Formats: sequence, C-alpha cells, structure tokens
Amino acid sequence: MTSTPYSHLLAPLDLGFTTLKNRVLMGSMHTGLEDRFYNYGKLAAFYRERARGGAGLIVTGGISPNRQGWLLPFGGTLNFIGDVPNHRKVTRAVHEEGGKILLQILHAGRYGYQPFVVSASSVKSPISKFKPKALDADGIESTIAAYARCAKLAKMAGYDGVEVMGSEGYLLNQFLCARTNKRADEWGGPIENRMRLAVEVVRRIRAAVGPDFILMYRHSVLDLVEGGNTWDEVAAVAKALEAAGVTILNTGYGWHEARIPTIVTSVPRAAFAQVAGRLRKEVKIPVVASNRINMPDDAEALLARGDADMVSMARPFLADADWVAKAASGRVDEINTCIACNQACLDHTFSNKRASCLVNPRACHETELVYRKSARPRRVAVVGAGPAGLSASTVAAECGHRVTLFEGSDSIGGQFRIAMQVPGKEEFAETIRYFKRKLELTGVDVRLNRRVTREELLAEGFDDVIVATGITTRKPKIDGIDHPKVLSYLDVLRDHKPVGRRVAIIGAGGIGFDMGEFLVHSPDVPLPVPAAHWMREWGVDPASATAGGLAPPTPPHPARQVWLLQRKTTRPGAGLGKTSGWVHRATLVRNGVQMLAGVQYDRIDDAGLHITVGGEARLLEVDNVVICAGQESLAELMPAESASGGPRFHKIGGAALAAELDAKRAIREGAELAARL
Repeated sequence: MTSTPYSHLLAPLDLGFTTLKNRVLMGSMHTGLEDRFYNYGKLAAFYRERARGGAGLIVTGGISPNRQGWLLPFGGTLNFIGDVPNHRKVTRAVHEEGGKILLQILHAGRYGYQPFVVSASSVKSPISKFKPKALDADGIESTIAAYARCAKLAKMAGYDGVEVMGSEGYLLNQFLCARTNKRADEWGGPIENRMRLAVEVVRRIRAAVGPDFILMYRHSVLDLVEGGNTWDEVAAVAKALEAAGVTILNTGYGWHEARIPTIVTSVPRAAFAQVAGRLRKEVKIPVVASNRINMPDDAEALLARGDADMVSMARPFLADADWVAKAASGRVDEINTCIACNQACLDHTFSNKRASCLVNPRACHETELVYRKSARPRRVAVVGAGPAGLSASTVAAECGHRVTLFEGSDSIGGQFRIAMQVPGKEEFAETIRYFKRKLELTGVDVRLNRRVTREELLAEGFDDVIVATGITTRKPKIDGIDHPKVLSYLDVLRDHKPVGRRVAIIGAGGIGFDMGEFLVHSPDVPLPVPAAHWMREWGVDPASATAGGLAPPTPPHPARQVWLLQRKTTRPGAGLGKTSGWVHRATLVRNGVQMLAGVQYDRIDDAGLHITVGGEARLLEVDNVVICAGQESLAELMPAESASGGPRFHKIGGAALAAELDAKRAIREGAELAARL
C-alpha cells in the first residue's frame, strides 16, 4: 500500500467472506429520493458519485419492510418482488464504480407519520402525530417475517448486505427500552425479553440470506432519554446480536425525541468515539464509530487509538462525494467539509422535502445541476466574495469561463467569516478554506481590497457581471438609536468592539440567537468546546451508568446577562432550523437569557433600553444594545435596466434578497446561475 498519513483509515477490512477496501462507511441518510419509484434513477446517480469517490461501504436511506413501518405514507418499501428492479438501478450503479452497498431496513414504529403505526406498547411519541397500536403476538411474528423477506429481496436486488436500524428510537429501539416497552409478556420486562425482537430479527435475516452477506446492526449505545438502557444492558444486547449473526455493529446515539444534540455543528467532532471504543471491548466483530466525524485527521486518530474498526460519515458525503479519494491522494485541503448545519439535509427530510447540502447544492441533484464545460467561454465578473460570490465564481470557472472576483475587504468569506466567530460554528472556517483552495484550482482572478464601480466593470469588457455584494445592516427607527450604547452585530462579531456585562439584543432571528450564544459564552471555556466539557454541559454520561446515559448537567456560568427581544408576538426562535433551532433555544435558556416577544421599543438613553411589553413599561438597565434587526440588500451595481450591447447583470444571495441571512439559498443560487452561463 502506498505511504499515506491515513494508514488506518485506508486499510482494507477483511470480513471473511468479503473485504471492504477501506474503513470509511457512508452512513445512512434519508434523501427523499427513496420514497418515489420514479426517482430511483436520480438515487442511483447520487450513490454512483459516492462509490466513485472511494467510500468503502455505502448504506442507503431507510427502507421499510412493510406498510406499518413506513416513515411517511407510501414511503420507500421493499416487501415484494416488484420493488426489486428499482433497487437494481442503485446496486448496479455502485458496483460499476467498484463500491459495495447495504440496504438499511428501517421500521419507524411509533415515529411513523402515518396512521398504521405500531410499537411495543401504545405509548405516543412526543414528536409524532399518531398514537401507535401495540403489536400482538401475530403482529410481532409478521414483523419478523417482513424483516427477513426484505433482506432476501435486498439480496435479489444485488445489495451486498443490509443494515438493520435498531437505534434513534425506531421500532427495535422501542422494544429494547423500558421507556416505550410496557409489556408484561415474553417481549417485555427484563432486558433478555426486551431484546428478543431485535435478536429474532437478526436470526431470521441470517437464516434467509445465508452466511456470505453483510448484516450490520445500528445499535443504540446511548439512548439519551429517560427510560433508556444502562451500559450493562447495551453490552448484553450487543453480545446477543453478535451471537445471532451480525457481521458489523454500527453505533447510534440519542432518540429523535432526546433533548441532547448529537449531530448539530455545536457538538464537538467525534464526541462519541469513546463510547464506540467501550463497545468494541465487549464484542469480537467490527464496531463503527459515528456522529460528527467529518475530516480525515479525526477519523484516523480514533481508529489509531482503537475506538473503532470503521468510521461512519453520512452528511460529509453530501458535502463532498470525493471525500475518500481526496484524503487518499493528499488533497485534504480540497475537501468540501460538512459543517453540520442540518439546513438542507435533515431540515429538508423532516419537512418532507428532498435532501441536499448547504455547501454542495448538487447533492441529490446530480442529474439536474450539472457543471459542463462551456463551448463558448465568457468573461465573468463576480462582485463580492461571500458564500454566493464564492459559489458563482468557482462553478463558473469550473465550467470554463474566465472569472474575476472582486472583494472590497482583505479576505474572502463574507457572512461565513462573521458566523465562524460564534461558539459552535467554528466549522464555518472549513468552508472558507475549501473555497480559497477552489479559487486557486479553478484559476479565478481574485482581487481583494477592491471596491469596483459599475463604470470600471463596463470598461473591462465583461460579458456577465454577477452582483453578490450581500447586505448592509438595517437600523431600526428607535429614539436614541445613535446612542453610544448601541452596536450592530457587525460591530461585535466583525470589528470586535467591547461589550458590557448587561446586554439587550434587538431581533430574535438566527443572527440574534447567534449573538446571544456569543455573548453568554464564558471566556474560560476554549473554542472549539472540548468534548468532555460539552458532555458535562449537556448532561451526558458516556459511561452510561444511569438509564439512557443521562447525568445532571453542570450549572452554566454565562459571561453576561442578556435579554433577547423581538417585536413579533410569536415565540422567539420560531423561524430557526427545524432540527437545530431547539438546540439554540435550549442553550440560551440554560444560560439565563430572558426572551421577550411583542416588544415595543420606546427609547435608548443613558439609563438603558426603555420598552413596553404587554402594555407595561419597563427599563432594561443595560450597558449595550446590540441590533440584530434585519438587513437590506446592497445592489447599487445593478443598472436600472440592461443597456443594449453591454454585459448581462445578475444578482444573487443577499444582494437579491436580504431577508434572514440564508447561505443555503446564496450558495445554491450562485451555483445554478454559473451552471446556466
């Protein structure tokens, strides 16, 4: 094998009957393409690129073994032979690129968004609409048979194996834990009974598919909910699954209803690897570490110290299909890193939309957003090196156009450079690093500290001008808005102006919440936050001595007293991301931030901020007032109308729409426009 700094990561894994070419597992992600038969060509193209990019083993999004197990009505199912041809499109695409792929069998149990839901007991999930029906003996037998039938059909469809989803609070996890298993029969009570369904499912699958077929089980090793399992129970289940015929144990953390984050960007990298390491000591089969592993150095380190035999990365393969190939060829600086924002992947999935990726809008759109070399290259000016301008510049250059990028400041990144100052958003620096390298590779002419005028653009003879100049902060009409106490969020995050101990934030959108987290963060805690500190902060016991791995969280020590205010009467933070907003709200609540809605701002003076809430006048005796009350587009370069014979002008990102800052839209608009040029 060639010399590489990633000797563990790129080493083959011998499973006896087959060998995986490296230790990188592309973990399961529900893309939305699985749920409609007419999208399997697009799904095949998605997996083809990841197999070509070097993933050692790929796992599909969750496919139900029967109708009761649907996540959504008419969701992805493999339960009769007529489903097989569509799945063959996927397996053929992966095998043509030299890859291996498993079908994930996922029975949603009480998490299903459909009226046929079943579970161990009739206990409704706090995040679901439908109360489940408790499976009776016949229903349990039928469910086991459905798993075995699904696995057999997967083998017919050409899959190299299956992954049984037993984590994240889905059906098998619901049987495993006393939280949802209230049964008094042979399927409930002590762990030996509660594990029986999972073990029987594995045994029946193994009998149906034979020995030479990968059977991976996603095991919940930290439930992170009350009524979850202790470590002794987790280990007992793992050993029973191994004896029943599991080839590989994958690890899962936290039910979907858990109030502890497990994958958002504020979770430290590889935070749960040590838990996988404990499990590895309990069994003899390979164990996979998962959650918030996004760069080769971290993956290599945890493999080298023996925490796992493989690493699972799901969203990093949305961000960059060539993750493995770049690591193997010494091009780590070219990896488009997953920043764990959830905005285009999980937020889309839980809103019944097709998944994609904020930093890579081609993800799950490989057949639609295609970067082709232009037969007639154009001279393109891009003004503004924020996310929209960087996306437009690099894609246009990749398509063969001659691109000049103008930026008024001394560095690229725009709003991402500001966002990366917020605790928990350090990953945003990786996107800037990626684009900086991409500009070099694609030959974009980058001109920093250059505030270009429309006349200069016209004089240089560009064919297209893309205006990506972003936004300026909005100054609300409040008496005293020019008082020395008043700062904008750019004053604080970009210009690092000092802020007092008592602060009122005007505006409770995404920027307001970011500002709140920035202001309460204790300077005694290093950034990024170390995993051990994060575990204590959120109340996680990695040793899982208590049920579910929960522990009393350590009391916070916020650096400031903060009020977060908004004019709207809705709950502050209502517009935050579907799968990450609750984390931001919980962080501020834990740090004592007082959130007020329906606020009328009366005036700002030496005494502080005078407001009226619910008809009652109040004075907030604050040292500073930070304005996070929206933005306005900067689009002065746009002509009133296109002059005949001049360049075509386009505007994207904040310059086109300055609502709540939206990097997902900005990067997508930049890529789509550049691909159309």
